[in-house]
Parts: sequence; structure tokens; C-alpha cells
Amino acid sequence: MEQVLKHFKQQVHRATADKTALRIHGGSSKDWYGQTLAGVPLDTRAYRGIIDYDPTELVITARCGTPLAEIEAALTAENQMLAFEPPYFGVGATIGGVFASGLSGPRRPTAGALRDFALGAVLLDGHGEVLRFGGQVMKNVAGYDVSRLLAGSMGTLGLILQVSLKVLPKPFAEITLRFTLDQAQAIAQLNAWAGQPLPISASAWHDGVLILRLSGAPAAVSAAQSKLGGEAVPDQDAEQFWTPLREQSNGFFVCDGPEQAALWRLSVPGTSAPLLKKYAQLIEWGGAQRWLKTDSSPATTAIVRAAAFQAGGHATLFRGGDKSVGVFQPLAPAIDRVHRNLKNAFDPDAIFNPGRMFAHL
Repeated sequence: MEQVLKHFKQQVHRATADKTALRIHGGSSKDWYGQTLAGVPLDTRAYRGIIDYDPTELVITARCGTPLAEIEAALTAENQMLAFEPPYFGVGATIGGVFASGLSGPRRPTAGALRDFALGAVLLDGHGEVLRFGGQVMKNVAGYDVSRLLAGSMGTLGLILQVSLKVLPKPFAEITLRFTLDQAQAIAQLNAWAGQPLPISASAWHDGVLILRLSGAPAAVSAAQSKLGGEAVPDQDAEQFWTPLREQSNGFFVCDGPEQAALWRLSVPGTSAPLLKKYAQLIEWGGAQRWLKTDSSPATTAIVRAAAFQAGGHATLFRGGDKSVGVFQPLAPAIDRVHRNLKNAFDPDAIFNPGRMFAHL
């Protein structure tokens, strides 16, 4: 692995000297996410392997090129999991790509997001220096938590070489329930349930049907099922629902045709009333994550972003559409200055994934 790391450093120094960009990638399963790709490929897959995993400590440390499937197999053998349910979006997904994209799955509202499980990271910066942040224990941060900052940074601050993540035991029992509710009823019901001690681990509403997952101790799951009612979904059918939802491989997420060319991801307060009801929608995370399928016209882009802003949230052009409008919500001036300062500190020559998040960074 020392030779691979040496090669990475050489690529960084060469890119700095030649003033060329580097496009960091592992399995390329998330190349579609973010702005247009640019730069000479820097492939992380040779830098792989689980460095440390002690199930009793609930922490796993791995190199960036380690396949996500390899990590999840090691955890499954110990009946443990990455509780934020990261999507693969392809068989070649690596833990570096998972960390850099910062994406979380259906369990996120109750378990937490990826960055909530980040304990430490090792970064190769724009100077070709190896920087270490955080550690491999739960209480390791004093001051600015850079490892969490790197989560979701899309490789724009440097090459994430290694990550340490908190893991959790898998629940002893799990059941999925089905309810027939319209959108407003589903949002109201989800918020009512959120104020009660219920073992809800995921929710999704689409086309008049609310699907709810309960996870935890058998007694707690059974009691919640009796209290909530609904129609129990067979385990096999439940698996065939939640996995495609996490991977966004079911029919809703397909963007084709002139009328449904853009998939928007809106992050808003869970209590927000139904938004832009004229568009096809899927709601997750207790009402806090709302997916919309729209056309890709500039007028529609403005409408979607304005609606998200007025609700107290933001909108991301997640897939499809015209990326020239900006995939991510434009930054407020003060936040933009923070982003610029961070980019200048870690990557002063702007060689890592330039423009992947915002065109000017």
C-alpha cells in the first residue's frame, strides 16, 4: 500500500506542477451525481482493505478503495451494519465514494446521516501531504471536526485515503406496515408518530400509500404494530421495497421523456405542507425528504427552488435535467466564503474535482 500511496502523491505533485485537474473515482458508481466531471482520472481502487474492525468497539476503519460490499459482508458476519444505509448505485461502490458523496438511505432520520457516524479520516491534500483527523473511538474530537466536514465534500478538498465509521448492531426484529393515506394525511400522521416512543426506522409515501418500517426489540416492534394497525407486508415483499428504494432502482426514480426529465431532492422541515402537488412525488424521512419529478425548464427550476426555500429548506437537482442551472442550491454569501476558504486551505491550486459541487470551486 505504500507504493500506491506514493503513486497518489506523485499524481498530486504532477497535477500541481502542470496545473491540471484530478478526477477522483473508485467504482464510478456515482459519477452522475453533482456537476460535470472534469480532470485526469485518479483511481482509488488499488488502495483498499479493512485496516481494523473490532465488533466489540463498534468501529470499522478501511482504506478508500475498499468495496462497500466487502465492508458490509464483514459487518453482517457479526450481525452489525452501517446504520445510515448507504446506497451502492452500482456493484463497484467503494467506501471512499460513499464517504465523499455523503448520501444516506431510508434509516437516516432515526439512525442519523453518514457524517454522524464519521469518527476519523485521513486526507491527502493539495500539497501532497497526508493529514489525519479524528480517530477510531467515539469521543475523539476537540475543536473543528474535519472528518465530518469531509463527509459529502465530493472529493473537492482532497483525496480521502481512509475512514473510520461507527457501526451498530442489526435490530433483533423488523416489520413493515402499509397504510392507505393521501399526501397531507401521511405527512400529518408521520409527524404525530414522531412525537411518540415508537421504533420507526423508515418511512416512504408515494401515490396514496404510506409504507412504514419498525425495527428494534421484538416486544417493542410487536407492541407498536398493535398500536399503529395497518397491513403487515410479508418480509420478502418488504425487502423488495426497501432495497430498491435505497438504490433508487424502482420506477419512480427513472427520469426519461420531456415531461419527467429532472429528479429533484428537496430537504425541508418534516412538518411542511404538501409542496408542488402537480408533480409526481415520493416522500421519505418522516416528511423531511421529498422527491419530485419535473420537466427541466428554467421556469420549473426557479419554481422548485423557490418552493423549497419558502418551506425553510433547499432543493438539489439530483439526477437528469439541465446541470447548467447548478445541481446544488446556490450558497448564501457568508457560506460561500467559508467554502472558498476551505478550498483554498486544503486545495490551493484547485486540482481536486474542480467544479464538482459548485462551478467556481
